[in-house]
Amino acid sequence: MGTYNKVMQMFWLVVGVVTIIAVTFLGFRDGFERWSSYYIFGFFAILLYFVRRYMMKRMEKHQQFLNEKNKGKR
Repeated sequence: MGTYNKVMQMFWLVVGVVTIIAVTFLGFRDGFERWSSYYIFGFFAILLYFVRRYMMKRMEKHQQFLNEKNKGKR
């Protein structure tokens, strides 16, 4: 499960960066008044990257806590 989480975390980062770059390019080409509203998708994807990163760290800490708790019962 850890590999899947890392892949999805990087996926959201790449999608966010590519979206922001593409919107910036299209803004210069066609005008920002047409494309500026699409920045929200890039920022949302980067937000998902940070949320996933936070949750992965939280899950690792919880798993470590459970492992230590189980060692104490044995």
